Amino acid sequence: MTSRRNFIKAGAAVGAGLLVSKLSFGANTAHHDNQTPYTFGKVPVLTSHLFTSKRITTHYWEAGPSDGPLMIFLHGWPEIALIWRAQMETFAAEGWRCIAPDLRGYGDSSVPAAKEAYAIQEIVDDMAELHAHLGGKAAIWVGHDWGSPVAGSIAAHYPKISRGVVLISVPYLPNGWALPNLIPLLDRTLYPADKYPDGQWDYWRFYLTHFDQALSDMEVDIQATLSSIYRKGIPASVGKLSPSAEVTVNGGRYGAAHRAPAMDPDYTLWPQPDFDTLVTAFKKTGFRPCNSYYLNDEANIAYANTPVNKGKLSQPVLFVNDEYEPFSNINLSRVGDPMRNACSNLTIIDQPSGHWLPLERKSELTETIRSWIKLNGLK
Repeated sequence: MTSRRNFIKAGAAVGAGLLVSKLSFGANTAHHDNQTPYTFGKVPVLTSHLFTSKRITTHYWEAGPSDGPLMIFLHGWPEIALIWRAQMETFAAEGWRCIAPDLRGYGDSSVPAAKEAYAIQEIVDDMAELHAHLGGKAAIWVGHDWGSPVAGSIAAHYPKISRGVVLISVPYLPNGWALPNLIPLLDRTLYPADKYPDGQWDYWRFYLTHFDQALSDMEVDIQATLSSIYRKGIPASVGKLSPSAEVTVNGGRYGAAHRAPAMDPDYTLWPQPDFDTLVTAFKKTGFRPCNSYYLNDEANIAYANTPVNKGKLSQPVLFVNDEYEPFSNINLSRVGDPMRNACSNLTIIDQPSGHWLPLERKSELTETIRSWIKLNGLK
């Protein structure tokens, strides 16, 4: 296995994007044929589209030339496709055909009622259909949060349509992104089993045991819920107990209040028009569909046992680790070990960020992906 381990630290005197190029991939990759983010021609316009199959309707955004190399961005929980605006605008300006769908249950895509409709296999098949609709050209798949297990599963189950995979915040688990597979990888020094049986994943357990309460607490004030969720990472939190480990003992994400506290949105993460669109989207769908992604462990494990090559990925894989992330930061537990063992061409980059890395480190993430693409000759 080829594993390239690289680091980006906060407080650098030069831009983090240039730092990735010089330190991670060699100084000779610092220039990009004069393709500078946000200054290469006009900022591309994102256009809205609907694709309807016999199974599902998928809304997606598109930017860039229709004949450009294909890059498909998959959002996670509780996001919509517009989380990728910054990356799409930059890569589209550099000649990529960029696509970002709202996954089922989100935004303007179909919202099935059954919890079983949100198993990973269903999402993967949605994306395979969308990919065929787009012309069938092999793509680079970029995923964040729940979008990462989907991107990894596409590479495992449909390898011919994936020529590279970018996973952000959530590493690839070849045996399935499911709570029973995460618990054995916990740091039991920080989360002793007698006190924290599910460790930082206790919030996932709460969905399984108190789904309706979790849902009602989040839907009391949707704007406040989203404002409270989308906050920057805290460097001082690294290596400390995550609040997510005490959701059950506290009686829910928001404890006895049973609602999110009032706070202003952070518009340095979501630009205000996009945040307003996010709020409108969740006022339409509610949180039941997106929270249902957590209810399909058994089906997701079974699906993970049926891929090509037993889940081993031969495509180039980039994992971007968020250093201030309390859940799936691979530096703080063994959660990254299965990915290291399953990916034969793996690059790992640390970014000084919390969980919402595509928003918190917009240009740095773009530069990281660009440098990895060049390293692997993917454009």
